[in-house]
Formats: sequence, C-alpha cells, structure tokens
Amino acid sequence: MNEGEKMGPITLANIREHIVGWDKEVPLATGGRRRFVYLDNAASTPALAPVRDKVDELIGWYSSIHRGAGFKSAVATFAYEQARRAVLDFVGAGNGHHIAVFTCNTTEAVNRLACSLPYPESPVVLVSPLEHHSNDLPWRRYAELAYLPLAPDGRVDLAAAERLVESLSDRLALVAVTGASNITGQLLPIHELAKIAHAHGVRILVDAAQLAPHLPIRMEPGEPGAELDYIAVAGHKMYAPYGGAALVGRRDALESCKPACRGGGTVKLVTRGSVEWADPPGLLEPGTPNVVGAVALATAAKTLLTLGFDAVKRRERELTGLLLEGLRGIPGIAIYGSTEPGEQEERLGVASFNLKNLPHQLVAAALAYEGGIGVRNGCFCTQPYVFELLSLGRGEFAERSKEMLGGDRRRAPGMVRASLGLYNDEEDISHFLAELARLAEEGPRLEYVQDRATGAFHPAGWTLEPGEFFRL
Repeated sequence: MNEGEKMGPITLANIREHIVGWDKEVPLATGGRRRFVYLDNAASTPALAPVRDKVDELIGWYSSIHRGAGFKSAVATFAYEQARRAVLDFVGAGNGHHIAVFTCNTTEAVNRLACSLPYPESPVVLVSPLEHHSNDLPWRRYAELAYLPLAPDGRVDLAAAERLVESLSDRLALVAVTGASNITGQLLPIHELAKIAHAHGVRILVDAAQLAPHLPIRMEPGEPGAELDYIAVAGHKMYAPYGGAALVGRRDALESCKPACRGGGTVKLVTRGSVEWADPPGLLEPGTPNVVGAVALATAAKTLLTLGFDAVKRRERELTGLLLEGLRGIPGIAIYGSTEPGEQEERLGVASFNLKNLPHQLVAAALAYEGGIGVRNGCFCTQPYVFELLSLGRGEFAERSKEMLGGDRRRAPGMVRASLGLYNDEEDISHFLAELARLAEEGPRLEYVQDRATGAFHPAGWTLEPGEFFRL
C-alpha cells in the first residue's frame, strides 16, 4: 500500500494531506522554525501525492517505448499512450480531432509550434500585452508582433481587436494569447478571441499554463467558431513537477507542421539521400520521451477532474476574496490589477503589489526570512507588462535599464506576487497578511544587505544552509 492509499480518497476537504511537503518546517533568521507557507503557485506547484505514487508505481516498469521488444517496453508504451489520452480528455479534446504532443514545459511547447508553422509573407502574430516571455519571444524569431488593444479597465477590447485582426488581413499568421495573466490573475476571453480569429481564417493558440490548475479547459466548447486550435499546459503548474508538459492541437493543423527538432523518432524512413518524416505526434516528439513526466502530467489532470473544477473554483474564489480584502487594508500598498470583490469570477488567485518605500526585493526577503513565507518578486518573465503597470517614466526606465545591463540589479523594477493553490487555506492567508501588515507598518526586523548582481537581500550575519535539509 502506498502513502496515498493510506490517506484515503483525495477530496478538497483533505487536500493538504495529499500535497507532498506541505508541512515542511523552515528555519527563520529571527530564530526557530515554522511551517513554510508557499504562495508562489503561479510559478510552480508542489506535487500531489497521487502523482508521486503513480510515478513510483511506473518506475518499476520503466523501459524504452514504442520500438522496444520486451514486456516492460510494452507496459511503458501503454502508460505513455494512456497519458496522451488523459491529456486530451482533460482539455476537452476527446473526439479524435486533436493530437497531444508531449514536451518538457510550456516554453518548449510554444517554441515547437513556432518553428513548425507555415508563415505567410511578412507575417504577423497577434499577442496580448499580458504575455509571459514564453508566448512572446518565440514568435519574434519568425514574425512581427502586434498587440491586442486593451480597454481602460485593462480588459481586452474585443471590438477593437476585431478591427485589428481585419486590418492585418493576409499577414496574420496566428493569434497567440495567455489564458490568464500571471501578474494580475485576469482571465482573457479566449473563446471570444477564437471566434474573431476564425471569422478571418486565422488559428489561435492559448498558453493555458496559468489556467489549467484552476479552471476547466474546453478546446471544443460547442459554440461554432469558439474552438481553440492549439493549447499548451505544463505539469509543474498542475501539481506534477516531473518535467512533463503538452502541446495539444487540431490534427489537421499539426499534420501541416514541419519537424521542430530533427532526430530519433521523427521519421518513417531515412536513406543517405532522403528522409520521409513521421506523422504527428512522433514528428514533434524527437528523441527518447519523458515517459515519467507524461504519466505525472496525466495523473495530475485526472486528479483535478476527480476533485471537480466547480468545487475548485468555489474554494479558490473564497480564498482570493480573503486575500484581496486583506491586501486592500495594508497601509501604503499599491496593488496591480482589479481588487474589486465582484470581479472574482473573472480572475485567478494571483495578486501583485508593492509597498511604499520598501523595494520589492526586500519585501520578499523579509517575508521569507522572518515569516517563513514563499512569494515571488521581480517581473515574473513578463517584463513589458510589468514595466507598463509600474508606469516608469522614460528617463527613469532608461537609467535603471542601463544599471541592469551593467550588472547592477539593485534598483531593478519589479513587484511582489502572492499566488494561491487549491491546498492553501485561511491560515496561510492570515499569516501572510499579518506579516505583510507588520512589514508595512514597522519595516523589517533584521538588518539586510543587498547583492549588487542579483538585487536580492539577505539578513546580515545569517547564513542559509540548504545542505542541512537536502544533499545528493
């Protein structure tokens, strides 16, 4: 019997017992230890116990897949293809019209698509201003970027978006948007954008890395024109941090792709003078695949469906309301994005902020070293949008950019971000808000020194010793 079976069936009521490492205690620079409160789920999530247990079960059967002749190869191949089927079911693509291609993360998924697509002359890819670098930089290599217009409230202006798509005409290669902002938690109207794109003969990619752990995804929602052509999801944001991710696309769309990376597994036949390429997904899965990562991703997907997204949504929105209400009461805080309670239906549990007169690097450090809280600070791989939200003047931005490019990141622009997972609870939020309020009112308890090269702050005279907790 594995650990998960000993704990019984997983539900939202007992979800913490099924999160690996949720009860770990960490040392505080102020003395003693406390349970670590992890609020950086928008970056990566801890592992679900059912995922860990399924991986442990698989490891005894791990072998080469597809062309291996042994019994273990047959079992491993069966597991890999089962995982592919589970991912398709998770995103509502179970009708045989789609293909799931396994990758190692969302960045790789978008890059594989970017270097495989056919492009028109002088191509343009339409993205949102909210994009993670992973859904921005890959397209710059092949096309000019255009940006979806935003209304004054920060939402996508759909009427203006339709006019822009029409104006780009035959140059528009793809609409590529995130499902949700990793800065503000704002949800994008992906199916409305799909209808606009399809009305003009253009396909759409949704980077669903932020969306997938929180809300259901339906590539074919049943409304004409609203279907999604491609999506990308990542296991490390879905409680399966084993290096598995997936690009899911319409079969007819992926069959027109070129091989993104050439090598083993991507061909039907090779001679000294010719190559016959394989069909997808093999065409887009070069080399020996990460069977463990695929099974972990699929197990997480099945577990989330078992928990039920209706229940997950209700729980996370309750917690988001508590988080936003508490943040609004912190003196000297600037919160980026909407904090209105009535808009919780249109956002995820992500909140980015700054405290007056305290650098974002220092706020994050004090929360970690004094409160045992893990948040994130910086620009979250979304620099253009963060710079826009911070409203830096041209002169100040130029000055800080010069410092950063010169190796001095002490004044690097940024924010602090707290992001919720389905296992966080009222106690986590209460502790975080209490520490943040104290920090806003009193400042750090300790003296800190700042590293010039990274901008990070560390308690003076105190040394963190990770080797005491884990060593190879």
